[in-house]
Amino acid sequence: MAPAVRFSPAARSLFDEPLAITVQGLSPRQQVTLRTSLQDETGELFEACARYQAEDNGELDLARCPALPGGSFSGLEPMGLLWALQPQKPFWYFMKQDMQTPLRLLLEVFEGQGPPPGQLLAQAQHERVFLQDGVQRVPVREGRIRATLFLPPGEAPFPGIIDIHGLGGGLFEHRASLLANHGFATLALAYYRYEDLPQDPSKLHLEYFEEAVNYMLRHPQVKGPRLGLLGYSKGGELCLAMAAFLKNIAAVASINGSVAVTVIPLCYKDKIIPTLPFDEKRVKVKQYNILDYSDILNDPFQVPGHQSLIPLEKVEANLLFITGQDDHIVKSKYHATETCKRLQAQGKENFQILSYPGTGHCFDPPFFPLYPIGKHPVFHKWAVLGGELKAYSKAQVHAWPKIQAFFNKYLNDK
Repeated sequence: MAPAVRFSPAARSLFDEPLAITVQGLSPRQQVTLRTSLQDETGELFEACARYQAEDNGELDLARCPALPGGSFSGLEPMGLLWALQPQKPFWYFMKQDMQTPLRLLLEVFEGQGPPPGQLLAQAQHERVFLQDGVQRVPVREGRIRATLFLPPGEAPFPGIIDIHGLGGGLFEHRASLLANHGFATLALAYYRYEDLPQDPSKLHLEYFEEAVNYMLRHPQVKGPRLGLLGYSKGGELCLAMAAFLKNIAAVASINGSVAVTVIPLCYKDKIIPTLPFDEKRVKVKQYNILDYSDILNDPFQVPGHQSLIPLEKVEANLLFITGQDDHIVKSKYHATETCKRLQAQGKENFQILSYPGTGHCFDPPFFPLYPIGKHPVFHKWAVLGGELKAYSKAQVHAWPKIQAFFNKYLNDK
């Protein structure tokens, strides 16, 4: 019997779901190297490899067989060949723009434990998809809103979530599309540098985000009377501000967001929240001239008058802070911890924190590659974002179902 790769699910799986991998038909205790590769939509290649020894019956089941030292990871890691994928081009971010096309994962099995790789014994392809059958992708161009709505299959109405990304602008759909597979009507909302939205706004107006809330609550397939908000980085900050000033918000999950307004001032009606001061002189230069901006923002709790702080004491929604303990852009764990202390002192209990060691600023759903160094969204220089491969992969897998459970609890509550 010639060696053969078996996947389960066999042909295709959702990008955020586990994939079982076995190799059959090897010799007893045969040593092999497994290599996975994936090309993103720009053609950039991501690869991972691991060394294994087959069992006595010639089978290699990644759920039972630990990876041996010398590859991208070692130990019993059934999904290691996915979470350890890293770009061949340094500091390249894994981006998915067209949610309607699959990504093709190639798995190759080589004789021995190179490098260089030995003889190719077997290979197989598997599709990783972002939309399960029946999920609808609906471009939204209504009033000022520029967004994409993902609607789950099945019987409407569905609990509604607005998903907002970080600084840099544009429209990011990957998280919203995956949430729709889990039963949420999710609006991926752009707010600048997209189509006819402002390119470099001097202010952000909460009225724009209020319009998105009203759009969702009017939608016949979205369950009212309240919505969930999910934001990453600047998006997390905006979601917290929406919960402080707007009505009909039941639950907010902020991923590595600041609790003070940063970079772009925020307006609502006649109120302006100024940005948190920063001092670029506090930047640190690391190896290869990569910069560490982790200390440049002033402490929002120490700034006189606390003018930049979002008034979270006004929030009635439930708050979930998700923080990377190795975040080098926002001191997100400190922001969340200090905020929750203050809420607690006021007799509030509407908050929880999930905090992850070895996890940096970039925090995507499961099996997205680690992105520890990237262009800073404000200074446009190479910057430390933080994170360590194995710890980050565990954080992704732990946080993702927690986020869904949080929204299910507060959006489906009768």
